[in-house]
Amino acid sequence: MDPMIPAHVSDEPPLTYADSFDIPVLFRNGPADKPKRQWRTAEHKAWTGSDGFPAADGWYAPTTTWREIIKAATEVGRDVTPHLQNQPQYAHGELVARVAPLYAYLGAHPVEPRHPVPGAKGRRLTLNPVYAHGTERTAKNAAAYRLGMTMTEWACRSLLGLGQTEHLELGGPIPALSKTFKDPKKNLPDLWGRHETEKMYWLIEAKGGAVGVGTLRKGWAQLEAGSKILGSYAHRTVLVGASVRPGDDLFLTIDHDLHPGQPPLPPAGSDPDDEAGPGNLEDRLGDSGDALIGAARAQMLAYLALRSAPASQLRTVPVPADRTSRHRRSGLTTPLEDDTLTLGMRAEARGVAPHVEQHTLRAGIRSMGLEDFLTCRIPGTEVHLGMSRKLFSACERLHEEDLAIARRTPGLRAEDQLADDSGLSEDAQEEQRLTRRQIFREQQEEARPRLRPLLREAYERGATSNWSHLLRRPEEPKLDLEGDEGLLEAATPETYLAVSRYDVPPIHA
Repeated sequence: MDPMIPAHVSDEPPLTYADSFDIPVLFRNGPADKPKRQWRTAEHKAWTGSDGFPAADGWYAPTTTWREIIKAATEVGRDVTPHLQNQPQYAHGELVARVAPLYAYLGAHPVEPRHPVPGAKGRRLTLNPVYAHGTERTAKNAAAYRLGMTMTEWACRSLLGLGQTEHLELGGPIPALSKTFKDPKKNLPDLWGRHETEKMYWLIEAKGGAVGVGTLRKGWAQLEAGSKILGSYAHRTVLVGASVRPGDDLFLTIDHDLHPGQPPLPPAGSDPDDEAGPGNLEDRLGDSGDALIGAARAQMLAYLALRSAPASQLRTVPVPADRTSRHRRSGLTTPLEDDTLTLGMRAEARGVAPHVEQHTLRAGIRSMGLEDFLTCRIPGTEVHLGMSRKLFSACERLHEEDLAIARRTPGLRAEDQLADDSGLSEDAQEEQRLTRRQIFREQQEEARPRLRPLLREAYERGATSNWSHLLRRPEEPKLDLEGDEGLLEAATPETYLAVSRYDVPPIHA
């Protein structure tokens, strides 16, 4: 029998606590043996924020929020939305699958490192007692995959300033090399991205769980195989190991290597005068069609979840219409609980609310400089996702294009595959599905020049559209000015994310 959770593990309710903690990160130039608790004993350099790798390798302990981790979890990995064109309600289930393992198995505990870093929170993530004492090995393996992908996305994007990541199975960054990158028989890394500040591609492999040097060496070999294909183009190989054992802190090893070469090519079908540029895509939506396409693509899963949510689960929340107040400074999201601009404007709106009708109030908050973002809680989680009406409108137009492509790609939609896959082995089915996804992606890229003006028009039209019109429903969602004291909110220029104050319960020794 599996051992019971020991009696000394507290069963008291989780406490409210600030949504922030420190993540020890070790930068190195290649795989090496697992450090001997150096995430507690070594002297860590202060993390000052970066748009790329720090000048020196070694230990750092940047502080982040659970909201940043959840954002990474919802956006990383394979794009499943091509399969959901006729069944958008399945987007809820996919989002649950991406965040549930983190909620199920992670906790936060207080730590006293030997060399405290100024400004550190003194809390770190760890595995909870359920994982340590009751979880089966296969469930641990699945959780390790999700942890590795999530923390890799967080490290590359929130910490190091990489642009949107993409799954390498769809063809990689160079169109002429796409057939080689798409070969399922090659053991290649997970992700790739383009770092605009460094002016190079990144090839990225993610590992998670009790990561040892053997696992890291396998990941390094995958990166070397991808590097050979990328050849003479400037790129960096990045291996992220998200390592954690019961009772220990979650820490990352980031092994990396620089490969000089010719500068990256513009994205396939892109306009050199219209490139997305550095930083978060949402920081450039006003002047870049490619950034708008990329941002809408990144939020399609959230869009489908919002679009298919019952009306009773939808609400809108006010955030400042000034996007520059939420441009990237550190991380991707701006926490709202300490944002004086948001707090002040919401207080002003609450003062007006008792004296006007809802439809009048919605117009009134616009005159105050507020905009209402649509949001809903993802069923089965404590996560609330949302977006602006402008981005929602752009996603809707992109969804129409995707639906047309899906109809031209027999067997792509999930409901079409049951008959097509009969009689094939599991490996053959997966290879067939991958081929369909690749065809779908190629058609998306071919449509890019035509899509730029279409998404731009939809994005601008969304600014003056009612939510009832965008959702094609008779009533507007409720405008929530009171807020929920149990939520910790965050926003980007065009998206919204909130989590319960009670998530990631503390671990009591």
